[in-house]
Amino acid sequence: MFDPVAIEIDEETKEAIREALEDMNKPIEIDVFIGPNCKYCSETLKIAKTLEEVAPLRNGVKLIKVNVHDRNKNKSEFENQGITRIPSLTLMKGAIRYTGTPSGEEIRGLVETIIRISQEDSGLDTSTIEQLKTLTEPIHIEVIVTPQCPYCPYAALLANMFAYEAHRNGNKRFVSEIVEAYENPDIADKYNVMSVPAIAINGVLAFVGVPYEEDFVERIIEIVKKGARVSVEVLGESATGL
Repeated sequence: MFDPVAIEIDEETKEAIREALEDMNKPIEIDVFIGPNCKYCSETLKIAKTLEEVAPLRNGVKLIKVNVHDRNKNKSEFENQGITRIPSLTLMKGAIRYTGTPSGEEIRGLVETIIRISQEDSGLDTSTIEQLKTLTEPIHIEVIVTPQCPYCPYAALLANMFAYEAHRNGNKRFVSEIVEAYENPDIADKYNVMSVPAIAINGVLAFVGVPYEEDFVERIIEIVKKGARVSVEVLGESATGL
C-alpha cells in the first residue's frame, strides 16, 4: 500500500540536496522531536540526518547540526519550543516548525528555508520587510500541506521567511508552522481544508493556494487588528519569556 509520507532518499536525491546546500554560509541547527509509538518519527529523523550528512564543511565544521529530543527524556525542550506533537522538526528554536514529516515536495521548501537563513537573506521585498517590522503581536501561521503538493513548498517558504524576518526584527512571538495533513488530520479538519496549501493566521483560515507577499502581510495585519489571538502555549516558553 502506498504511503504518501514515507520517503526513500536515494543517492540522486542526496546529491541534489548536497549541491543546493553548497550555497550555505553560516551554520544552522535543526531540532527533531520524537517519542514512543510514533509512526513517522524515523522518517523525520532520516530527513534531518541526511541534511546533516550532506551539508558542506566550513573550517572543518558541518554547517548543519541535528539535535534530537525524545519526549521521555527532553520534556523541557518540548515546552521551551512549544512542541506538542511528534514528529516535529524546528529551526530557529521553534520559530519555524514542521509538525509532521517534511517529506516529498516539502523537502525542497525545507532546504531552501535552511539556505536563506544561513545566508541571512529572506528574499522578501523591502516593503514586505518594513511591514513585518510593525507587527509586535503574537502571530501563529499554520500552512497545511501534503507531501505530493507541488505548490505547498512555496507557501511554506513564504511563511517561514516571514517568521525569519519577524524574529530578526525583534518579534520573537511569530511562529511559522508547516502542518502535514495526513499525520495531523484534526488540524486540517479544523479549517475544513479541501485543498492544499491552506494558510491560517491566528486560527483564521486566510488563504487556499500560494498568496502574493503583499496580500499575505496585509491579511496578517488585518486579522491581528480584528483581534484574533494565539495562545502562549503555541509559542513556547522561549518566545514568551517564561
